[in-house]
Amino acid sequence: MMHPYDMHQDIERILVSETELRRRIEEVGGRLSRDYAGKRPIFVGVLKGVVPFFAAMARAVQIPCQWDFLSVTSFEGGTESTGQLTFRKDIDHDIAGRHVVILEDILDSGRTLKFVKELLERRHPASVRICTLLDKPAGRTVELEADYVCFTIPKAFVVGFGLDYDDYYRNLPYVGVLKPQVYQD
Repeated sequence: MMHPYDMHQDIERILVSETELRRRIEEVGGRLSRDYAGKRPIFVGVLKGVVPFFAAMARAVQIPCQWDFLSVTSFEGGTESTGQLTFRKDIDHDIAGRHVVILEDILDSGRTLKFVKELLERRHPASVRICTLLDKPAGRTVELEADYVCFTIPKAFVVGFGLDYDDYYRNLPYVGVLKPQVYQD
């Protein structure tokens, strides 16, 4: 009989537990609910890594809002950005005059989020803010700050809760540091 592969064995250490994720997302969702009360914002998720964070935040935000998604990537496998952005899917809603909150799994180099923010700002929204699950300031290569941050993390290659290595590990229920031997072969 074949034994299932245990993804957890590839994790060096858990950086943010399931409990910490749940608690902090509820806190930030409450803040977003207060800040955007009566404004009917549109939350735009950057696919694919944002899916678990987006779903959790959608439950935590307690005001009328709309959802949309776009897909831009600077990773084509590997552990570092290629520096080249690939635009794969645009949003479906007209955001002119709307309050937009971009939801992202991680703010690292900042290149992708800067591109997304500038793209959306050209469409004349009332405002554009960034809410990120993880902020990794040590990786920043452009001037950009998030307006809402759930966790600030050190320089490390992290996976789980939507974050991946070569499209794997997204389904881990926590954020963990991937063992270097997994990606250095």
